[in-house]
Amino acid sequence: MAIRVVVVEKMGLLRGALCAALAGQPDIEVVAAGPDVTELPAMAQRERPHVVVVDLSTDALEESVDAIADVDRTVPGAVVLAMCGRWRPDVLRAAAAAGVRGFLSKDGPVDDLVRMVRSLAAGERVIDPAAAVAALRPPSCPLTRRELEVLRTVAEGLPLKETAKRLFLAHGTVRNHLSAILHKTGTRNRLEAIRRAQRDGWL
Repeated sequence: MAIRVVVVEKMGLLRGALCAALAGQPDIEVVAAGPDVTELPAMAQRERPHVVVVDLSTDALEESVDAIADVDRTVPGAVVLAMCGRWRPDVLRAAAAAGVRGFLSKDGPVDDLVRMVRSLAAGERVIDPAAAVAALRPPSCPLTRRELEVLRTVAEGLPLKETAKRLFLAHGTVRNHLSAILHKTGTRNRLEAIRRAQRDGWL
């Protein structure tokens, strides 16, 4: 019996290439493909695939893991192979918690994709070397020692004036450090920056 596969990838050219690579195998059948991860649960319930290959977009991580978790709950026998352009420890943890059993870097060879689909269909768990390295190596901290001091003090709940006083800095200097912290961490406010730093082990 052929391995039934559903592919979800937002980029049309890449989606077509993935489908072609899989469908060209004698033991694999691509039963559905689409660009929108929010449509994945309905697609999987309709097609009953053995393996789901899904682009795990870090720009919409919550939507992606919610959809994957939905498939894990509602489609018995379907296993998920997640692809990501750049694996991070937090993305790996979120994917694993949602039920992902295969982890593949998007820049890997097509042969790895085919091999992993077969392994997952056989009941194995798979992870490619790049994803494994990301799991073991936390992202490097972009903040200076002074910026970390500011963020650590702010994380205690102190107002900016108290933070400045404790660190022997001018109030405006603290504000400048905070602005740099938000820029470097790609966050919108102090709380997000603190959570990011704690998540990645910087604080």
